[in-house]
Amino acid sequence: MANTQAMATSFKVEMLNGIHAFGTSVVRAATTADSFKAALYLTTATINATATVYTATGEVSGTGYTAGGVDLTGTPDWIAPASSGTTAYSTPTANIVYTTVTLTTAFDCVLIYNSTQGNKAVSAHTFGSQTITAGTLTLTMPTNDATTGLIRIA
Repeated sequence: MANTQAMATSFKVEMLNGIHAFGTSVVRAATTADSFKAALYLTTATINATATVYTATGEVSGTGYTAGGVDLTGTPDWIAPASSGTTAYSTPTANIVYTTVTLTTAFDCVLIYNSTQGNKAVSAHTFGSQTITAGTLTLTMPTNDATTGLIRIA
């Protein structure tokens, strides 16, 4: 079965329950933004809207790649959520970068997940099948707006 780009259905419910903090203005026990990670998945994996948490099943492996992926960088990890019209949106503050990796088995998906909140899935994003040999893989983040932000809720 193929990977499918989607926002995790569980994430939608968790947002309504106040589980994830993309910014620092959230009123809950913790007043800091959560930390997020990005893991890569093989073309043969099944990462989609049914994902509830990070899983090592189907994750890539190779030289320079650490299971669980990489931390989203920037302070905070995400641009503060905003809205335009009826669409709310947020995007990581920096590109997602995997440096000096060799991943010779084809991969085509990244799962972004909340490592602060029990590795809960946020979203799966697919792209063309890739392999990389002793190089840097950069996933370039889109413009943070209502039409191209990485996370958009309309």
